[in-house]
Amino acid sequence: MPINIPSDLPAKGILEGEKIFALEEDIAEKQDIRPLKIAILNLMPKKIETETQILRLISKSPLQVDIDFMKISSHKSKNTSEDHLVKFYDDFTLFKDKYYDALIITGAPVEQLPFEAVDYWPELCEIMAWSKTHVFSVLHICWGAQAGLYYHYNIQKHLLKEKMFGIFPQRLCDEYNFLTNGFDEIHMTPHSRHTGIDEKALADIKELEVLSESMTSGTNICAKKDFRQIFILGHLEYGVETLAQEYFRDKEAGKPIHIPCNYFPQDDPTQEPVLTWRSHANLLYRNWLNYVYQMTPYDLNQIEFL
Repeated sequence: MPINIPSDLPAKGILEGEKIFALEEDIAEKQDIRPLKIAILNLMPKKIETETQILRLISKSPLQVDIDFMKISSHKSKNTSEDHLVKFYDDFTLFKDKYYDALIITGAPVEQLPFEAVDYWPELCEIMAWSKTHVFSVLHICWGAQAGLYYHYNIQKHLLKEKMFGIFPQRLCDEYNFLTNGFDEIHMTPHSRHTGIDEKALADIKELEVLSESMTSGTNICAKKDFRQIFILGHLEYGVETLAQEYFRDKEAGKPIHIPCNYFPQDDPTQEPVLTWRSHANLLYRNWLNYVYQMTPYDLNQIEFL
């Protein structure tokens, strides 16, 4: 898919090297179609890495997409240069009067804090409230999914005895669901988190459907039946080296960390990990964007909100 991103965004060069077609803004503006408009609220510390991972998945659809990056104004990023943020990101205040086909809310390394203790929690709540009246479909990732489930449905999270860390087999719950259509009965998903959700409370929310789950890692993908809200507890967007980088970082810092499950061949960190989740990650995003494209009106101002 041609994704319309700034020509000097660092991710563009990486994606071009992977033979992924990204339109430059001046070319995209000349095409007589309405592209999907997607906002990405990037809460991850390594923003360039996360940009690349998510854009790589969005690019696998045949649809043209315009991307806008949103940042939290009530928190200062320590791992991404201010120049990059100023150049490519806008504060939420500039989004308030706009409408979008879709919004992606990423994970964040704050899961061990109570939601209300996160310094930007009030602003995130404002963004999630705005999304209910200005965005057709919102995709929440990892901590973003936990935050969304808490904000929208009051589903609590809890600390795990040890970090859920590795690549875990997931069971497909509904082979005919549009969002996971084409998935294998068993598919792999990376997880990297210290917290889990209240699974019983989730089961009691009748408007939510679990689409993918694991006996080990719990719910993996769940969504409202109209796909207006989607929650992914894992990290399907992760690259092959992401868990290795997290493992070696924590090990060097002396933090308690075990070798990620089902990741290094023979659990040997000297061997290169194998990417086992790429096809399902691509398929999920392709299905999602296809659904959004079919359901949103040409004029985004005419989206019906509940």
